Amino acid sequence: MLRLIPFFTTEAKLIGALKRGESRAHKVIYERYAGKMLAVCTRYCANRADAEEVMLDGFMKVFEKIEQFREDGSFEGWIRRIMVTESLMFLRKAKQWRQEISLDEVTVEPDYEWADTAVNENDLLRMVNQMPDGYRTVFNLYAIEGYSHIEIAEMLGISEGTSKSQLSRARVLLQTNLKKLEQETRSESYEKAYRKTAS
Repeated sequence: MLRLIPFFTTEAKLIGALKRGESRAHKVIYERYAGKMLAVCTRYCANRADAEEVMLDGFMKVFEKIEQFREDGSFEGWIRRIMVTESLMFLRKAKQWRQEISLDEVTVEPDYEWADTAVNENDLLRMVNQMPDGYRTVFNLYAIEGYSHIEIAEMLGISEGTSKSQLSRARVLLQTNLKKLEQETRSESYEKAYRKTAS
């Protein structure tokens, strides 16, 4: 027998149903946002299985805390903040956070024009996911989520200087990998051109 999912004509009606504890609304919320939220969690938890676990915990928090949503801002943004918080809690519990790194240890000044490098989005995400946990976490919070270093320091229980040093090192690492990818791509292009000329 075909089960019909109710059609909520507005987000407000969907949120209202969620606040009333309607399980059908839970299903709609999950199906609507799971893909995006898994992507958020995967940026912090490089292991997909861990990211899926964190996302599920995040949705449980969404359903438990729905009364706290005041409906004066973005619902998706509210869910996203819960997912980020759950991801950080997972990292700290798993002790996957790299602690204090002095800002003085950053010996290479990053080239802030790295973002101009032509790069595939999937390649960029792969590079970010391959960063050490501390670098990846601060990079995501600062560059993608838009938090300040003061906010990041408070969220992670580190100093503002550590947040800045982690971001600087993340940028250096990303810049290095982008240049390496660019060189590899250029070499492949030259090789293809040579083969075409020689044939």
